[in-house]
Amino acid sequence: MSTQQLIEQEIIGLPEPLQREVYDFARFLRFRREDESFNGLLLSETALAKEWNTPEEDVAWASL
Repeated sequence: MSTQQLIEQEIIGLPEPLQREVYDFARFLRFRREDESFNGLLLSETALAKEWNTPEEDVAWASL
């Protein structure tokens, strides 16, 4: 049985809202792969590190 068939077999038994989540996740994976060259999170990490890497932030997040 192919991977596609296995996925279809699993999805068929799910309620519609969960099928939508699977669809959304599949689209996410496709778009992530197509756009791996742009990662806004990594690009902003250096700029945000100036705010994050402070003693005040360490104290604020210490209890989490």
